[in-house]
Amino acid sequence: MMEFYTRISIPKAPFTFSYTEQTVLLGSCFVENIGKKLEENKFKTDLNPFGTLYNPSSIAEAIRMLLRPERFTGDDLFRHEGIYHSFSHHSRFSSPSETECLENINTRLFSSADKIREARRMIVTFGTARVYRLKSSGKIVSNCHKLPEKMFDRQLLTVKEIVAEWKSLLLSLWEQNPELKILFTVSPIRHWKDGAHGNQLSKATLLLAIDALQKEFPEHTAYFPAYEIMMDELRDYRFYADDMLHPSSAAVEYIWEQFTGNMLSPDSQSILKEWKDIQKAINHKPFQPESEAYKQFISQTLLKMERLNEKFPYFDMTNEIEMIKKKF
Repeated sequence: MMEFYTRISIPKAPFTFSYTEQTVLLGSCFVENIGKKLEENKFKTDLNPFGTLYNPSSIAEAIRMLLRPERFTGDDLFRHEGIYHSFSHHSRFSSPSETECLENINTRLFSSADKIREARRMIVTFGTARVYRLKSSGKIVSNCHKLPEKMFDRQLLTVKEIVAEWKSLLLSLWEQNPELKILFTVSPIRHWKDGAHGNQLSKATLLLAIDALQKEFPEHTAYFPAYEIMMDELRDYRFYADDMLHPSSAAVEYIWEQFTGNMLSPDSQSILKEWKDIQKAINHKPFQPESEAYKQFISQTLLKMERLNEKFPYFDMTNEIEMIKKKF
């Protein structure tokens, strides 16, 4: 039988993900997609405590700040067009109020600093190997916040630079949390501003750096081929959003299915399957909500939820059970 696409083989990782464990996720838009799917399906997650980050150096700096949290002050912010920003954070933390901006940043910083010590899993997505360096300080920024381009120097990190920074960081991370396992991915979202060739150079740099880290720490790290799945299995433009750069919802769903099918523990795969059926039942909108048939349907759904809770007590459905009971 002929195959009309190239199927990506996903190597077995030395660890799996589970509902019992805290997972911290950091990185580019793609980690946001997977992180939101994990959140929707009730995994314990802490998603992008600094907002979306794109390059390996900014992600590394964010992790260092979580390992040794120090409160941000007004000196760490700048004001542009009436809005306060941090060069370490995405614009979702920005605010017209300095007090509110600092409150948003510090609340999340100290909350996530606790979680990174409790976490047993981390997902890191590198988006680009290109960085913006502020000319006035030489510091690599996480976000330019639409400041004039002349204020920055732009450069392509080398494989050697990324590996050196991350090797040191991972050793520090495991000193504080020796049980932590890290899954690396490269975002399939193309940075078209760099041009087709420039984008490929950037992605190749990221792939080579991750490969070197994985070889250095084979028991504690793994790689999930989201980039390769998008580029090969889903190479048709129907799997892209309207901008022809970001994955479509169908593509995100397909990559999510590959992730859950290959990276979840057997118990968590079983819970996820049952939870999907329960979610459908919860979201079902009946034509006749007062009918006996619908009441029976609700009763059966509640029974399924209680049985799932008995089998896996750590899977919390308290809010959903209360919601279902109100439908009687």
